[in-house]
Amino acid sequence: MIWFDKNITLESLKSLGKGTMSEFIGIEWTEIGDDYLKARMPVDHRTSQPYGLLHGGASCTLAETIGSVASHLVADNTKFFCVGLEINANHIRSAKNGFVTGIATPLHLGSSTHVWDIKLFDENEKLVCVSRLTVAVLMRRDV
Repeated sequence: MIWFDKNITLESLKSLGKGTMSEFIGIEWTEIGDDYLKARMPVDHRTSQPYGLLHGGASCTLAETIGSVASHLVADNTKFFCVGLEINANHIRSAKNGFVTGIATPLHLGSSTHVWDIKLFDENEKLVCVSRLTVAVLMRRDV
């Protein structure tokens, strides 16, 4: 298991998004594996663009949320905090309704950076978006 807190639960993740963009657009945590994290997001009026398709920015928001939280869960938060450095996304196909689910798996977990592979799938398990997120792991100055 890659997580710093070996007793992490889905319920404990809910508090991380209170009052943030992820709460506003309806991101829900769905699964914590030994080396992956999953969440889903509705495709609705909050996450679609004028053509009625999933907005690419919403896909990036889901990807960055999952990857950033995954880094947060890997790090000792009494000593470190994690912030996004770079995200890229390839939009493979559109989604018009339902939910998209993202899964983040680590490509690199170093002492100063983490790199995550995040894939988004529609409800038919078709690939919607492929994203890579690089996260900086920074030392807390308040310790």
